[in-house]
This record gives sequence, C-alpha cells and structure tokens, in this order.
Amino acid sequence: MIAQTDVLAKSLDSGLSGWDYGQAAVVLLAALVIARIARVVIRRLFARSPADDFLGDLFGRIASYVIVSVGLIYALEGLGVAIAPLLGALGIAGIAIAFALQDILENFVAGIMLQLRRPFTSGDEIESGDHEGTVVAVDARTVTVLTPDGETIRLPSAEVIKNPIINHTTNGQRRTTVDVGVAYDTDLDQAAQIAIDAASAVDGVAADPAPEALVHTFGPSSIDIAIRFWHAPSIAARWRTRDEVARSVARAFDANSISIPFPQRVVHLPAGEHDPS
Repeated sequence: MIAQTDVLAKSLDSGLSGWDYGQAAVVLLAALVIARIARVVIRRLFARSPADDFLGDLFGRIASYVIVSVGLIYALEGLGVAIAPLLGALGIAGIAIAFALQDILENFVAGIMLQLRRPFTSGDEIESGDHEGTVVAVDARTVTVLTPDGETIRLPSAEVIKNPIINHTTNGQRRTTVDVGVAYDTDLDQAAQIAIDAASAVDGVAADPAPEALVHTFGPSSIDIAIRFWHAPSIAARWRTRDEVARSVARAFDANSISIPFPQRVVHLPAGEHDPS
C-alpha cells in the first residue's frame, strides 16, 4: 500500500495522470496496428513475382518502421518527454552505425537499385566481371549465380552494379563467331558459301538472321574467315552450336578440297651459306 501511494505521488508530482499514460499506450498500440496493416497491403500490391515480393516486403517494412516511429514520438510527447535531445542522440548514433556498416549498407542500397532497375531477373544468364552463369536469386545484398560448372557464387550487389552487366537472355538469342583460315590460293567466294551452308545445316543455328561468312584478316599463313551465326541464348547452346558448326565446316572444306593451313615459316639463306644441320 505504501509503495502504491509513493508511485501515485510521483505521478501527481510529474503532472501526469493514468489517463495520460493510457492515451500514450493507445497511440502506440494504434501505430503498431496501422503499421501491420500497411505492411500487408503493400506486400499484396507488389505480389506479382519473386522480385516484386522482395520490393513489397522491403517497402512494407520501411512503411511500418516509419509509422511506428511516428506513433512512438507522439506517445512520448504526450508523456512530456523532450523529443529533440533524443532525436539528436539517435542521429549521432545512426551516423556512427552507418560508418561502421558502410559496406553492408552499400550492398543493401545496390540491391534495392538492382530490384528497381531490373537489368536481369531470376533465370537469366548474365556476365558480371569475371563471372558468368544463371541468376538463381537476388536479395537485399547479394546476387546468387549458378555457373556452367555447377558452382554457386554469391556476388555482392555493389560489385554487380559497378561492373558492366551483360544479359544473354534478354533478346532471346545471341551470336557466336567461329574463325577459320584458308590457303591464299583458295576461291574465297566458294569457301564463304560452303561455310555458310555448313553452318546453316547445324541444328540449333537460327535461320533468321542467317549465318554469314566474312573475310577479315590476312594472316601469316592463311586468309581468315569469320563465320557468324545466331543461336539460343544459353551458355550450353553456345558451346554446343560452336562445336557442331566447327565440325560441320571442317567436313565441308575437306569434301571440297579446301585446305586449312597450319602456321609455316620460310627461311631464306644468303648465297654461299649452308644450313649447319
């Protein structure tokens, strides 16, 4: 009884009544309920794909934190607590935390930018820096990629957004080049047409755009022809079609007596000198 009287006396001395504490509690409870509702509504608005689920959860959390913070401030003001010094202290603490966690925050912000800009989505095959593979997941701080060798790599979002991003999947197909050299006495028009026909006969090579063969280099021992063709965008399709096109062109050249020369070096000796061997 004496303890209850002391507490009541302190409350009266501070100028606060039970009604004031009740109002503060109601304000804080209302903020919590509104924050919960806002989070659910925002998540439903974004619930269209896994990437949208991430954004919905992120924005929902931010909205709920803001609502709860506002409710807490109003509740404290109702109790006569000075908010300005508290906010100043929280600001200083926030700056210190930001410096300590700058790498994590950098990746977090980069993850949000990747979600907003959408340079790729889950299932796309991309190149970023020295890494190439299929995007498995994109979360708040990392991009998870599965390489053609079956290795899982988690790339920091900040590193991904700083480097050029090559998305092989976006256009639905990609182009590959196979270089082949022919002897200098070869009929280039005939060789180019044979190469085009050989590439076109390979299963998986697109008919539109059609394959093409272009002379591009006069090498030391051969005239080099670039055989360019389009195929499915996957890394596996690139390796398979490139192998089959190279084999098909080699067989066609052999059938038409077109030689693929190997590097040679001709040595001329001055008159009167003999090979020591």
